[in-house]
Amino acid sequence: MSRRCTPLAWVLLALLGLGAAQNCGPIVSRGQWGALASKCSQRLRQPVRYVVVSHTAGSVCNTPASCQKQAQNVQHYHVRERGWCDVGYNFLIGEDGLVYEGRGWNTLGAHSGPTWNPIAIGISFMGNYMHRVPPASALRAAQSLLACGAARGYLTPNYEVKGHRDVQQTLSPGDQLYKIIQQWPHYRRV
Repeated sequence: MSRRCTPLAWVLLALLGLGAAQNCGPIVSRGQWGALASKCSQRLRQPVRYVVVSHTAGSVCNTPASCQKQAQNVQHYHVRERGWCDVGYNFLIGEDGLVYEGRGWNTLGAHSGPTWNPIAIGISFMGNYMHRVPPASALRAAQSLLACGAARGYLTPNYEVKGHRDVQQTLSPGDQLYKIIQQWPHYRRV
């Protein structure tokens, strides 16, 4: 299947459990969600040992159209309001069950501070998960992304998942999502 699939096609692939490669679910490219061009140049040294999971604490999105718009909103905030070179996260997870490419596997993120950014991939669930859990489709999308990263050598085989609150003083990824990721096999408290 062409990498130029429409978001609806990606949703159908996700529902059918099909992806671009073994263990890899569909990833909505920057072009597909309408990202501004990145001005980032720092590369991330691979394979990466850590993954930091956060939430945007913003509006929820549950359709490809609303998640594309929310990804654009997050990027706008990071670039125009904070002055960063791009959206801070390497990947964003929507409640539509899709993964949205942020800085991707190869570019240093701006998600967890100067100690963790150079050694971690940052994935952020779009929404606020203090009092509610993400849908199962979003959780599956995140876990599929991590399996993909390990299978393709972007993550070490023994990679460790951390909650954003494990590495910085924050409420992220929200109480409910934090309880869930603590049950993931690669979760390790700092």
